[in-house]
Amino acid sequence: MTLVEIDTSSPSASNELSALIAKYDGRAPRYTSYPTAVQFTPEVTSQTYGAWLRDLPTDRPVSLYLHIPFCARLCWYCGCNTRAVNRHAPIGDYVRLLIREIALLQEALPATLAASAIHLGGGTPNMLSLPELDVIFDRLGEVFRLTPDLEVAAELDPAVLTREWVMAASARGLSRASLGVQNLSPQVQRAVNRLESFEDIARCVGWLREAGVASINLDLMYGLPHQTTQNTLSTLDLVLGLRPERLALFGYAHVPWMKTHQRLIDEAALPGAQERLDQSESAAARLAAEGYVRIGLDHFALADDPLSLAQSTGRLRRNFQGYTTDAATSLIGFGASAIGRLPQGYVQNHARELDWRIAVSGGRLPVARGVAVTGEDALRAEIIERLMCDFAVDVAAVSQRHGHCESKFVAELARLQRFVDDGLVQRAGPKIEVTPRGRLLVRSIAAVFDQYFQAEAVRHSRAI
Repeated sequence: MTLVEIDTSSPSASNELSALIAKYDGRAPRYTSYPTAVQFTPEVTSQTYGAWLRDLPTDRPVSLYLHIPFCARLCWYCGCNTRAVNRHAPIGDYVRLLIREIALLQEALPATLAASAIHLGGGTPNMLSLPELDVIFDRLGEVFRLTPDLEVAAELDPAVLTREWVMAASARGLSRASLGVQNLSPQVQRAVNRLESFEDIARCVGWLREAGVASINLDLMYGLPHQTTQNTLSTLDLVLGLRPERLALFGYAHVPWMKTHQRLIDEAALPGAQERLDQSESAAARLAAEGYVRIGLDHFALADDPLSLAQSTGRLRRNFQGYTTDAATSLIGFGASAIGRLPQGYVQNHARELDWRIAVSGGRLPVARGVAVTGEDALRAEIIERLMCDFAVDVAAVSQRHGHCESKFVAELARLQRFVDDGLVQRAGPKIEVTPRGRLLVRSIAAVFDQYFQAEAVRHSRAI
């Protein structure tokens, strides 16, 4: 199938796309997993997790994720599990229990497994002191066999990043760093309680380049209060001068029923659907003009970046960190709210830090909930992941790999017809391709294959 790019620059095309978004832009999962976290239940326990760990294949590397739920400031738009602290003692106590959790997990492992990736997320991982950073990496190196090509990634807050921290992390193998920028308009920053200058960002990028960090990502947002297309493009004009290898362009998800601090945001100042679309697509066009390849839904990378190469060869993956090249079949999570993925299913630690502390102190793997993955889940997960990553999938080929025939999805393919009629999807039998105009709505398209999805019963963020 040959896709033709839609020209959104003309008023009629823009109005047509706006109408389609109004029709389809409901609530939909982000599909960083399938089944999604909405299906996690307490039926998956510490004992379940322990049994799953003992059955891990010993000949395959795993990825490691460590959640650091502390920040120096609370950004009102934030959807992460974190809290602001003004003294270091809670962080030190947390790290001591994190080391204990690593020891508990070691007791359940069948052998010393290889680890090919370590991701520090949060929160703000650079709130860790240098001795704490060292003790975490030392302990991981004792429990896992760190591979020679180990990728170490960290999410960093420029407001509290120091050159010393960057150099220490680099000595531990830091190879990829992500800096939060969001938007550089002072009015927008005041409205979300996140003040920082371009000079702050540039200084941090300079330290990372000096330390030899090979891949730098900058996180940007659209849809924030008082955000406009003009200040979105002005932000881009500044950060593009730093030539990051990757950029992420996330739509602000206003979910005050889940994140109560978002109630501090003036809803009247939030852009409407058309404004959000203008910000998103104007930024995407600017990035394309600067040589960045659009990766999936909301990532951009230089043409020679591993993300771009993975997308061009059908190897792009999607997990809880977004789009990735990580091919490991198991992700082991540590820390409060951390999610792990094993061949048997997903597990999530207690999200409330106190509950996580109590479990670890009591010598228990701190699992609060999860979901076992069935054969049908695995089949649907592959279809959804390929749609999210490639904007295309051969339902028959995927079904055959999982021991089914395409007739299993007769109802789903029929439900896709409305997307076909509106020019959002093209079909050639069981082969599905999302058109350029449909890519903004790929979450809603993927939801057709989600057997658990109930649009009215669950409150997800908007699809755009």
